[in-house]
Amino acid sequence: MRRASGCRRQPLEDGPMENGGGQELGAPEAATRPPRTRPRLVFHTQLAHGSPTGRIEGFTNVRELYAKIAEVFGISPTEILFCTLNTHKVDMQKLLGGQIGLEDFIFAHVRGETKEVEVTKTEDALGLTITDNGAGYAFIKRIKEGSIINRIETVCVGDSIEAINDQTIVGCRHYEVARMLRELPRAQPFTLRLVQPKKAFDMIGQRTRSSKCAAEGRVASGKETLRLRALGTATLEEGPSAAEETAARRVDDLLESYMGIRDGELASSMVETARGAGSAAALVTGLAALLGDFAFPEEFVAQLWAAAGCHE
Repeated sequence: MRRASGCRRQPLEDGPMENGGGQELGAPEAATRPPRTRPRLVFHTQLAHGSPTGRIEGFTNVRELYAKIAEVFGISPTEILFCTLNTHKVDMQKLLGGQIGLEDFIFAHVRGETKEVEVTKTEDALGLTITDNGAGYAFIKRIKEGSIINRIETVCVGDSIEAINDQTIVGCRHYEVARMLRELPRAQPFTLRLVQPKKAFDMIGQRTRSSKCAAEGRVASGKETLRLRALGTATLEEGPSAAEETAARRVDDLLESYMGIRDGELASSMVETARGAGSAAALVTGLAALLGDFAFPEEFVAQLWAAAGCHE
């Protein structure tokens, strides 16, 4: 695997939110009809540890979503670690990913206490599955039972990884963080600086672990959803088909087995890239456009091509 040259932030393009509507065409009298009013997409939100309910609208990507939430509650966007849908708990199966149902309630989990833990890598795998919030923070999505990290009681699902051996990783993508951890030498202690989400009273003392779930990372019920893209504008879409969900789930499992990350939106984007590539060879170019200078091994590309349901 080729080494990535440092951490880089994904470029985010701003633009008008696409949410349907527009002038009807086809019939002669259509020219005299007024255009249909585009619906206002307004979402309700709270801080997960407790707050009044706020209303947000007009965002086209995750960074703008965080900015809107921060504005409502008078905090900095950098205070927000991640968001969950329809629950204030640190539930990784309800994590806000690339899609928001039009009736979903958004809970923002903000920075709580900072803690440092020393870890000795006695085996290759630490037992972490990592994801990121799309706005510069990588955090722990799963802890494997019986793993190295599982034996450190102070490390919890939902903790944001802020630094490795005093080297800040804020702004790095989750796959870059996973590779840094995997490349650390065995038998040599290292330090993780973690930031835990601020907890409400009923969450204190809770150490959550999430199990694998068929719908993990997806928010879809067959109804229209707002899809947030890292590259491009938000679009109003029908929920993914069963075949699309199955393919994205296979790719998400592949990402976890190779990289120790889970990311439903990245998996969906990879499926789209594979299906638009035309061949496994062209998929390499498509992945480079999607992820920049990060390169996957040929074996991964071949398995991605198969997992996406593509055939030469």
